[in-house]
Amino acid sequence: MAAKLKKGDKVVVLAGKDKGREGEITSVDPKAGKAVVDGVNIAIRHQRQTQTDQGGRQPKAMPVDLSNLALLDSNGKPTRVGFRMEGDKKVRFAKSTGDVIDA
Repeated sequence: MAAKLKKGDKVVVLAGKDKGREGEITSVDPKAGKAVVDGVNIAIRHQRQTQTDQGGRQPKAMPVDLSNLALLDSNGKPTRVGFRMEGDKKVRFAKSTGDVIDA
């Protein structure tokens, strides 16, 4: 299945404790169906001290299910993603506006 959401996309959270928060996708795990969004779903993780790092309690962004994310279109509104052929190239587009996401 083609990736509807990719690294670098601006998204909004649709459900959960961070509903309504916006951020940028930093990584995607297509096999698990999850993505890590910057500043969303933050958990405290304990880090052991090393020679270069102080250690202690570190905030870390945890993965969010892809079904709980929606792409932000050019108007800043959540939208679904579709695919279409432009010439001989397959491109993603925002269903609400029809604008092509990948230039």
